[in-house]
Amino acid sequence: MSLICRSSSSRRAWQRLGVLIVDRGRSSIAPHVAPSSKLLARNWVEPGPPPRHSGHGDRSGFLLTGRQISYGPLAGGGTRWHRSYSSEASSARRDEEAQNDDKHELVRSQYWGIVPKKFTRDDGSPWPWNCFRPTETHPTDVTIDVDKHYKPTSFGDKFAHILVGKILTPMSEAFFQERWGCHAVLLETVAAIPGMVGGMLLHLRSLRRFEHSGGWIKALLEEAENERMHLMTFMEICEPRWYERALVIVVQGVFFNAYMALYLLSPQLAHRLAGYLEEVAVHSYTRYLAAVDRGEIENVPAPAIAIDYWRLPPDARLRDVIIVVRADEAHHRDVQHFAADIRKQGKQLHEHPAPVGYQ
Repeated sequence: MSLICRSSSSRRAWQRLGVLIVDRGRSSIAPHVAPSSKLLARNWVEPGPPPRHSGHGDRSGFLLTGRQISYGPLAGGGTRWHRSYSSEASSARRDEEAQNDDKHELVRSQYWGIVPKKFTRDDGSPWPWNCFRPTETHPTDVTIDVDKHYKPTSFGDKFAHILVGKILTPMSEAFFQERWGCHAVLLETVAAIPGMVGGMLLHLRSLRRFEHSGGWIKALLEEAENERMHLMTFMEICEPRWYERALVIVVQGVFFNAYMALYLLSPQLAHRLAGYLEEVAVHSYTRYLAAVDRGEIENVPAPAIAIDYWRLPPDARLRDVIIVVRADEAHHRDVQHFAADIRKQGKQLHEHPAPVGYQ
């Protein structure tokens, strides 16, 4: 028995499913059947109404239907079952998403009902940064003593001082020479590691021993975040070359693992090493500032992210940015040496309150 579709809409529906339609001597054949009148199917078993989407909600599903086709002698004879799938619902959903990109982005930003909170600057303009909020800005005390130096006394202190002052610092200066902007970029990729490693290990210790950290987790992670913001700022000023980016990957991987191993073996030595690294950072920014004052480096306008993060005046320049960054490094120097002194006395960090917010 042949299947005859009297309605044009029914014909189109079945044709989309690849079903052979016989109507008054004419045929419409699916691509997988050879278009020859000799191969027309002679007997059909009508499968019933067209399949519909079987899912619900926003899930896409398919309803499997079968149809039995009997082929003529030239087609090999026999009977075969063919399967049809309906994906109209999923196709419609993709079309709807493509038609309205703005609406699609809005839905993604409100995933699980989390609506981003809107912030504004003091002048009422929209807050442009997602990496920090107006309540997380970092006004810095620039009156801090930037020339302070911790004199090494113990063997561990002398070892850390020699390692930083006689080995690491000459290597970095020989590589970057007078390119202070890119030198600062590499410096910040390394300087952010001690705070992150120390905060992470203290966090695990607090969980493992069921004890408070005395605020040291927060203090060290604040330092790591502040160093990262230094990096984001100087990326607006200096664009590292490809080999400098490759160097950052190598140095970061080596230093992170080495510093974590050192912290596990001797937290005191690790904090002392970080303190001397911060002293070198202060000295480097002092030389950077001197180069700007001499006119060797153009005193360009401060990046917008620096103005908002440190709450600088709108007309701030590169010199102002270097001053606040140097003050940050001096604060980190004090925190790291303070932590090393606590450990040197044979005490745990949580026995002394951490300098949270010391900036």
